[in-house]
Amino acid sequence: MTEVSGDEVDEAYQRLKKFVDKTEHNLNPDVEFTKDLIQALLVNQKRYGYWACPCRLADGVREKDRDIICPCDYRDPDVEEFGACYCALYVSKEIADGLKEAEPIPERRPPPSER
Repeated sequence: MTEVSGDEVDEAYQRLKKFVDKTEHNLNPDVEFTKDLIQALLVNQKRYGYWACPCRLADGVREKDRDIICPCDYRDPDVEEFGACYCALYVSKEIADGLKEAEPIPERRPPPSER
């Protein structure tokens, strides 16, 4: 597996946190879970050159994966409808504040034959 240091994860987490703090988006409040996802995003960055969603199979071709580059095309509708995106990196304010639990999120991404 491609190596990612803890420092790289921490730096990316701080950058992402700083970014979402300026927007209406929220990171998952489980910091260790969130850092695990960020580590997987960084691995994909090293593999493919972009932050492909770690919860989906990337093709490795940017044009084919454009819809799953974080933040993916499905983030906003998933957070709006289910309270979290597919990988749960981003969550609603209610979930971030501990007022609601995340629910299972169905896959919105069309199968390869329909992309």
